[in-house]
Amino acid sequence: MKPANHPQVAHGRVGVLLINLGTPDAPEAAAVRRYLAEFLSDPRVIEIPRIAWLPILHGIILRTRPKKSAHAYKQVWTEEGSPLAAITRRQAEALAKRLGEDVIVDFAMRYGNPGIGKAIENLAALGCERILAAPLYPQYCAATTASALDAVFGKVASMRRQPALRTLPPYYDDPLHIDALKASLERQLAALGFEPQRLLLSFHGMPQRTLERGDPYHCHCQKTARLLSEQLGIPTDIAFQSRFGRAKWLEPATDKVLADYPKEGVTRIAIAAPGFAADCVETVEELGIRGRETFLSAGGEHFARLDCLNDAPESMDMLEALVRRELAGWTVES
Repeated sequence: MKPANHPQVAHGRVGVLLINLGTPDAPEAAAVRRYLAEFLSDPRVIEIPRIAWLPILHGIILRTRPKKSAHAYKQVWTEEGSPLAAITRRQAEALAKRLGEDVIVDFAMRYGNPGIGKAIENLAALGCERILAAPLYPQYCAATTASALDAVFGKVASMRRQPALRTLPPYYDDPLHIDALKASLERQLAALGFEPQRLLLSFHGMPQRTLERGDPYHCHCQKTARLLSEQLGIPTDIAFQSRFGRAKWLEPATDKVLADYPKEGVTRIAIAAPGFAADCVETVEELGIRGRETFLSAGGEHFARLDCLNDAPESMDMLEALVRRELAGWTVES
């Protein structure tokens, strides 16, 4: 029998935490500066000795980059706020409805708000003794997947009453993912007012040294692109976007491919970003605005940016199936 002063403790629940990269709280330089300071201070993201990197970060980058990045965010900001946060929230809400009352679903950002630590606290307070941490990165990368799980494990390490943990594996070649991408892209391609000569699959770039050090990201991207291209009836290319700094990055670079297409007689293209689970500044602004300008100014005639999976039905079918598979034994199948 419990003593009279025994605290009330919720228990017996299962939680799912969807995790994405992050976003500033507002499309303003001060908010972007806070976000970039957290993001670019992560040793998983910048693999340069701290003694050399931090003076560069605080002495140059955080003085110059926030204003430019804020301009990019202003071009994509919506009434719901950042598209990445808004879409991830909708994904969590839709998944919660699909999984039912037995599972509590929340979402968090690796950098910015809502934070991973606070989300885990909330789930634990609601009685989640078992939590599935689900980084929404189809392709594994130490700078994304590992960093997100570092934050999860770090928070749990500080807790007196720790939940049992599972993590969602990379799903870059999972038939559920490839089928969802195929359905989404075919639907969008069929709705275009022109017939693209090429489909360019643009993945976020990483320094070449990450591949040389054993990161599987490049291989995962290549396999996603190959499996998807085999399912689509359109010539497909692969490229890597968002280069930063002077180091050699994975190639070919998206902006160079876009600039070179018209020289090769390719003047009608569609571009998609199958490494992103939700549209964000990198897809909407970098690809949809700057990428379009690069292609058209080089002589291109028709350009279409295709949406990420977001919270479309095919996306939610995939997420539900992936999550249910990882919750096996923790929940009763309906």
